[in-house]
Amino acid sequence: MSYHSMIDAVRDLELNGKLARIKMEVDPDLEMAEIHRRVYEAQGPALFFERVKGSPFPALSNIYGTFERTEFLFRHTLKKVQKVIELKADPANFFKNPFRYASAPFTALSALPMRKRFGAPILHGRTTVSQLPQVKSWPMDGGAFVTLPQVLTLPPGSRSIMQSNLGMYRIQLSGNEYVQDKEVGMHYQIHRGIGVHHTAYNQSDEPFRASIFVGGPPAHAFAAIMPLPEGLSELTFAGMLGGRRFRYLWHEGHLLSADADFVITGIIRKGEKKPEGPFGDHLGYYSLQHDFPVMEVENVYYRKNAVWHFTVVGRPPQEDSSFGYLIHELVKLLTPQEFPGIVEINAVDAAGVHPLLLAIGSERYMPFRERRPEEILTQANRILGSGQTSLAKFLFIAAQGDSPGLNTHDIGGFFSHVLERVDWTRDLHFQTKTTIDTLDYSGTGWNAGSKVVVACCGDKKRSLATELPAGFSLPEGYHNPRFARPGILAIEGPAFTDEGSYKDGELLAKDLERFSMQGIPLAVLCDDSSFLSATFNNFLWATFTRANPSHDIHGVKAFTEHKHWGCHGTLIIDARIKPHHAPPLIEDKKVKEKVDSMFTKGGELEGLV
Repeated sequence: MSYHSMIDAVRDLELNGKLARIKMEVDPDLEMAEIHRRVYEAQGPALFFERVKGSPFPALSNIYGTFERTEFLFRHTLKKVQKVIELKADPANFFKNPFRYASAPFTALSALPMRKRFGAPILHGRTTVSQLPQVKSWPMDGGAFVTLPQVLTLPPGSRSIMQSNLGMYRIQLSGNEYVQDKEVGMHYQIHRGIGVHHTAYNQSDEPFRASIFVGGPPAHAFAAIMPLPEGLSELTFAGMLGGRRFRYLWHEGHLLSADADFVITGIIRKGEKKPEGPFGDHLGYYSLQHDFPVMEVENVYYRKNAVWHFTVVGRPPQEDSSFGYLIHELVKLLTPQEFPGIVEINAVDAAGVHPLLLAIGSERYMPFRERRPEEILTQANRILGSGQTSLAKFLFIAAQGDSPGLNTHDIGGFFSHVLERVDWTRDLHFQTKTTIDTLDYSGTGWNAGSKVVVACCGDKKRSLATELPAGFSLPEGYHNPRFARPGILAIEGPAFTDEGSYKDGELLAKDLERFSMQGIPLAVLCDDSSFLSATFNNFLWATFTRANPSHDIHGVKAFTEHKHWGCHGTLIIDARIKPHHAPPLIEDKKVKEKVDSMFTKGGELEGLV
């Protein structure tokens, strides 16, 4: 079975008890997002909003809301696509087990995009941007946004579908300085394919045409975020995962997805930018307002029975966490091919993905002497020099073979393994004044900050403590020490107010010299140690989204030797909120209370989850 449209997926989910219809009129301004978050948190069904205030079109969210439901959507194609990727990783697999891979050539046939010349569903009707569901997710958002866009561009002079780039770049539909129905904002970040096209158009006389698809078969949105190996396009992947060739057409100078629910076409103006944002993003903070390209809207097309597909992002995990899960399932066999020597890699979702990366590599350089980080440092450099993984801020890499069963997806176990073995005098490697994720405001400027590699190899050096040393005390202004996990101590400190506050970590480090802290290799200076230690996810989120390694790492008995920094005692990460940080996401109180009443006082949503 393959879906020809999003409404096909709606019917399939509903038939199998995986979708709930909301028949009451719901406001897309904060209300829909609040309902979505409640249902997602309860691991509830996909949501079909039949009546969206201010729009003639229904809306759909949370279809990827659980790992199980995501796999259900692709149940007929997932294993077939995995086999094709296995052959990509090692073509010799076909000869080792030809019967297992007998379906691979037929799966590959669905990868070839198909041009439609007549009867394209997307040309059913035309509308305007203001008639689309104006979904606003967080109170400080600058306007309504498309949260699952598929943005397609081609290089100058090309009409070849195989040269296209399909990416998920945030689109602002309203607010700020955008002229209603005539302009939309286009936010894209570093290491994105559209940037290559944009640069090429700036050097040509051609207008930079772009098409924004919304909806279509569920595989299409997933394809837009899929990090594909070289030589495999997003549209071919959409066809394979969807079990149906990607249909497209040329219309009025633009390439359109024939099966999308909506397509917005226009021209990205060269040399012109307008303020875009703020936007509550997937790190759990607002992406602040910055100047980004603006697209002049030409047309908005929609198909019969069009459904507006959206999601709500915020502090992870959220619905988009399923993308990371499925990506891992599909490409885990490709990891050694893309990163030689690397066995596993995990961009930690709970920490916002790019702030924290865990990896396991091989250590084979000198097997005849004491094990120490050597090969894994080479592998760490490869990781930080490749595509999206180059945005990692904290990279913890351990050597394979030091601990049975070690894996990067047992995050707590991985941290214990590293903290039992790490040597802070040797295993810290900094990169300063470098690029970091656009959404990360912990650094010294926009896309500017630092990185640190923690490379761990060898035998266990210590047992991790769960109790404070005898006579433990803290200096004035520091209090409430709590263990976030064995060996990890959270300490509340004074509020961070100005540049002088960076010295607070050094003061704490100096004071801790009084105690034997062998079993506590890591301490986190924070604003609320009760919150940080309440769950391991709280520790991951607060610590790694709020710290800039070059500025916020301190240590007991620290030293600098020929530009190498390390410490002989406990490492301290200053994870307090700084004045330059983006504000965290907080729900609107009145909207929250209104949705509370829907769920608890006999409203139409009672019993939904």
